Amino acid sequence: MDYEDDRKRVKKLPIYKKGEEIFDVVSKICDLIPEDNNRLQHIKGQMLSDAMQLTIKVAGAEGGDLYDLRMEAAAIIRKAARDLMVSNHSLEMFGFQEVEYFNIVRDLIEEYRLLFIEWVSEFDQWNYIIDRWGLFNPPGVGPFDKNADGDISFNSKDFD
Repeated sequence: MDYEDDRKRVKKLPIYKKGEEIFDVVSKICDLIPEDNNRLQHIKGQMLSDAMQLTIKVAGAEGGDLYDLRMEAAAIIRKAARDLMVSNHSLEMFGFQEVEYFNIVRDLIEEYRLLFIEWVSEFDQWNYIIDRWGLFNPPGVGPFDKNADGDISFNSKDFD
């Protein structure tokens, strides 16, 4: 499969499409944030960044395909979605008047969460390299386990 075919496949994934929908809604809400409020502008930047992660990291995980890389992307997605979920509190605290629109984002994130659970369940646990940091190994694999492929000695003289 070439790059363009892979890109088209990723863009058709339900989780990717939902991430795009969330980004579009967050962008529209952010357009309502007053330009002259520096605190709200900072929150806006964070919200847009978090919303972007919902598609960017899906694409990266799909491209990387290794279990540990996919799980790392999933953890970043989870954090971004959770941060986005509570952004309404910061918006309200700093005087954003249209905070009620944020309930739409919260509902979309709940839909995304369900798609996320299904997406992660499809990760191939046997397509991995050992995560020596110990965070994203498949069940039963530890950071100090031997890597069968890495333990095979290679001597170029064997091929002379």
